Amino acid sequence: MPIPSSTPSVTSAKPRIVVLLGDPSGVGPEMAVKLLARQRNLDAARVLLIADPVVLAAGERVAGVKLAPLPVNTLDDLRFEDGRLSFLTRDWMAGEEPVLGESNERSGRASFQALEDATLAVRRGQADAILFAPLNKHSLRLGGLTHEDELRYMQERFAVTGFVCEFNLTGSLWTSRVTSHIPLKDVARHITVEGVSDAVKIIASALRRAGVAQPRIAVTGLNPHAGDGGSIGMEEIEIIAPAIEQLRAEGYDARGPFSPDTVFIGARRGDVDAVVSMYHDQGQIAMKLMGFEEGVTLHGGLPVPVATSASGSAFDIAGKGMAQIEGLQQAFDLCVRMASGAPAAPASVETAVA
Repeated sequence: MPIPSSTPSVTSAKPRIVVLLGDPSGVGPEMAVKLLARQRNLDAARVLLIADPVVLAAGERVAGVKLAPLPVNTLDDLRFEDGRLSFLTRDWMAGEEPVLGESNERSGRASFQALEDATLAVRRGQADAILFAPLNKHSLRLGGLTHEDELRYMQERFAVTGFVCEFNLTGSLWTSRVTSHIPLKDVARHITVEGVSDAVKIIASALRRAGVAQPRIAVTGLNPHAGDGGSIGMEEIEIIAPAIEQLRAEGYDARGPFSPDTVFIGARRGDVDAVVSMYHDQGQIAMKLMGFEEGVTLHGGLPVPVATSASGSAFDIAGKGMAQIEGLQQAFDLCVRMASGAPAAPASVETAVA
């Protein structure tokens, strides 16, 4: 089903945001419940929760909060009331309580089916953004996901043929990456001139829409010391540097390749607006050290904003009521701004756009 071209504009109305509880075995349900218990969030948007009542009840118990949602039986019956949470119920857990603290097929299947329903709501023109509490990729695969990750799954569901990429934001610093959720042994062969160029261009476009007129973008090398002149690898000389040269010729302020172990020192200082890394942990470790609790992950390149907190499913503290929600709150605020078409202030984790 294609995304309707007649999807109503929401620039003059509250955006419609689908919220998902994340992995039932992790901290997602309690985080989402705490978020939805904040009345200001329900006043800022028309919110649809899609969840299994068993998982919602478990999250409410851990959070110590009881929600009062407006029940909805099917998407065809979807309706919103100002200041209230609409709740589409699903029987994914077959009445069984989620097993906390571990990956398992049942929780993974529930997470995967929630994504399916959320993308369907967007494709039907009934939602303007998706916010999900932390997922667990291993559980998703146990539950039926065959794609690299949820971003690539949604890319297919939305029939997006262009480049997509996760953006990670902490404070004023943005990151994108050339490769994402693939084994480390496969990274080098996936580093291409086109891939480096795409990763720079997609985040430059996002930064411009956020108010940064000429984004300054640092590009990392792949190897230690950025290859050390070719003595520790040739990818910098043969691929990454030519890509940067090409980007600069096209008018992008792309810089590098920089040594991966030092590039974030200058980035944290404000020398650049974004860092493009070559693989997942090259950027993620630095970003999470700089602001784990407040970090946001935004799926760039999709037709609607899709965001979550940068924190994971945190199986080790699931059920203990310890999960912080500021990253998820930032992600929710981000979805509201993007889906409402409101102009974003530059360089703010709260107002990123893709």
